[in-house]
Amino acid sequence: MLLALAQWLGQDVRTFNVFGYITLRAVLAAMTALFISFAVGPWMIRKLTSMKIGQSVRDDGPQTHLVKAGTPTMGGALILTSVAITTLLWGDLHNAYIWVALLTTLGVGAIGWVDDYRKVVHRNPKGLSAKAKMFWQSLIALAVGVFLWKTAVLPQHTELIFPFFKHLILPLSAFGFLVLVYFVIVGTSNAVNLTDGLDGLAIMPTVMVASALAIFAYVAGHAVFSKYLGVPHIPGAGELAVFCAAIAGAGLAFLWFNAYPAEVFMGDVGALALGAALGVVAVIVRQEVVLFIMGGVFVVETLSVAAQVSYFKFTKAKYGQGRRIFLMAPLHHHYEQKGWKETQVVVRFWIITMLLVLLGLASLKLR
Repeated sequence: MLLALAQWLGQDVRTFNVFGYITLRAVLAAMTALFISFAVGPWMIRKLTSMKIGQSVRDDGPQTHLVKAGTPTMGGALILTSVAITTLLWGDLHNAYIWVALLTTLGVGAIGWVDDYRKVVHRNPKGLSAKAKMFWQSLIALAVGVFLWKTAVLPQHTELIFPFFKHLILPLSAFGFLVLVYFVIVGTSNAVNLTDGLDGLAIMPTVMVASALAIFAYVAGHAVFSKYLGVPHIPGAGELAVFCAAIAGAGLAFLWFNAYPAEVFMGDVGALALGAALGVVAVIVRQEVVLFIMGGVFVVETLSVAAQVSYFKFTKAKYGQGRRIFLMAPLHHHYEQKGWKETQVVVRFWIITMLLVLLGLASLKLR
């Protein structure tokens, strides 16, 4: 909206044309999202507390987590509100990619909101059933895949590229593309949700990955930069830098309240939505493999759960008694059980993510 206003004013006052630069609007988007979250955050926490929308804690989890019971949850709604308002203010609303990313994020966020609402308000520990969540997530992911396939006009719109290899490109059929989109969006959404188990653990890696994807989006949307760096040129994808910057700004502000000891938790409404947001941006800018690298912490957390469950079921069927690979899954709880303090686990996972993000960014030049 503000971009349209600036373009209108720019017809008479050339100074306003500066708002046409994506880089400036990305910076303003991050600052705007940060300000909105800081301004609304304290009120939201008080409101959630008064409504007794508190987090339940696993009985079989680390004993140090018992004090977290009752901490307000569903704070991810603050992030989504900030991202939505900021994107509408600073994004180009004529750009289809902006709407795809925003609607995907809000759609998956709605799934998480229903799940959280049933858990904390209706006191239903199961919340939304796993099948129902997977169904709606799958529906949204496939809708995104169909839209992107139908609107693709260039070969690079539907090709799978591999970082660090300049000429390693895999053309995808319609089915292959839909499968890829499905696993990236649904997989990343659930991976971030599984990681969101400690104060600040999920939000900072999300901020770092979103910031890196903003760079990839800007490069992909720039004809000169994309050609120079060997990145697929996706006309219009540069606007997603504004969207990613909004996520980064809102995420940093949320970390202010979510840092140990957390005053509020994201809940599924935030974790599922932010994961889907990262996934849909990676799909649009054709950086699915890079997302896999940069989001390595999310990947490992998910694999730890899958390995734990599979091994337990296998050993129970074979030996009559289930055995475990880790002391507890997801992986962050394993290290807690080994004696690491919560803050140690969180900061060390942040450091690992930072290194992985730098590795992902290195793929821009190392080809």
